[in-house]
Amino acid sequence: MTRTLKVGLVQQPAWPDKERSLAESEAGVRELAAAGAELVLLQELHATHYFCQYEATELFDLAEPLDGPTGQRLAALAAELGIVLVGSLFERRAPGLYHNTAVVYDRDRGQVGVYRKMHIPDDPGFYEKFYFAPGDQDDSRKQGFQPIDTSVGRLGLLVCWDQWYPEAARLMALAGAEVLLYPTAIGWSPGDDDGEKSRQKEAWTLIQRSHAVANGLPVIVANRVGHEPDHSGVGDGIDFWGGSFVAGPQGELLAHAGTEAERLLVTLDMSRGEDVRRIWPYLRDRRIDAYGDLTRRYRD
Repeated sequence: MTRTLKVGLVQQPAWPDKERSLAESEAGVRELAAAGAELVLLQELHATHYFCQYEATELFDLAEPLDGPTGQRLAALAAELGIVLVGSLFERRAPGLYHNTAVVYDRDRGQVGVYRKMHIPDDPGFYEKFYFAPGDQDDSRKQGFQPIDTSVGRLGLLVCWDQWYPEAARLMALAGAEVLLYPTAIGWSPGDDDGEKSRQKEAWTLIQRSHAVANGLPVIVANRVGHEPDHSGVGDGIDFWGGSFVAGPQGELLAHAGTEAERLLVTLDMSRGEDVRRIWPYLRDRRIDAYGDLTRRYRD
């Protein structure tokens, strides 16, 4: 039996002003829900500017508990519109303990699951280790690489830097995820030349499409757009490149956004993953007896 799912994503700019950023997110969600979206994905840290370009302790004031004002607003929006909504929070878990957290709200059920970003980068302009602790891996508590069950299916939710790691996508697939979702915040340094910009963006798109191929799953990716300055005045800021997309289980591009604010809406055939896995049975042919060294940092 064919089962379809209408998915939408919001590609938007964001600002230090939470109200302005959240209003932009809400407008996109409402537009997609009115067009029939059942599942909507927002980009990483959509409620604020990308503050990780520099280190400043006062920026921890942007964080909220999971049930804070932003979480309550997103939960109410999902309930009002009757959709599954995936939002992104700068989470204050405890004093001095913060996470980059994606949260799933399921219609009138409210929050049904969270995923705390597991891979945390630390690069020029992306100083995330200063702000975020990595998520815990605890199967008994459904923390870490654990799909989230919703009324529209089992979601394999990962966040930005996780997108470069095939292990993360595979673990979600092995736990029964029916779709992979990546809220993300990535862009160029204005000083990069055109060749380097092209290579970076193509690599980013390609790696996530490869997760679709390797696991026989659709992939949904929401990125931000616009120039965001480095408010410390040290760096040149980041030009977020957009390029959000939806790919099918063979990596085929079903929709691909440009470099401006945009909403994408795609009807997924959720039965295709089964068909693809029958002709490309990677899970059947995995040599699980030979992969033990994958748990080592390096084979030396």
